[in-house]
Amino acid sequence: MKKLELKFLNADGKTVTYSLDKPVEPVDPAAVKAAMDEIIAQNAFSSSGGDLLSIKSARVVERNVVDIELA
Repeated sequence: MKKLELKFLNADGKTVTYSLDKPVEPVDPAAVKAAMDEIIAQNAFSSSGGDLLSIKSARVVERNVVDIELA
């Protein structure tokens, strides 16, 4: 399953990550940046280290899980 991870820096200077399942692909970098800017502008989320102050990064992460059959 793929996830879109949005990484911000908070008032304490620590990284805060929000993950969104099943991002629309291909990912539009301009739309992601605009959404992240809006999250900061609206103070939509906070963290234990204070308000989100700036964008750090964004990435798509894919995790593959393979079950192992145990005899």
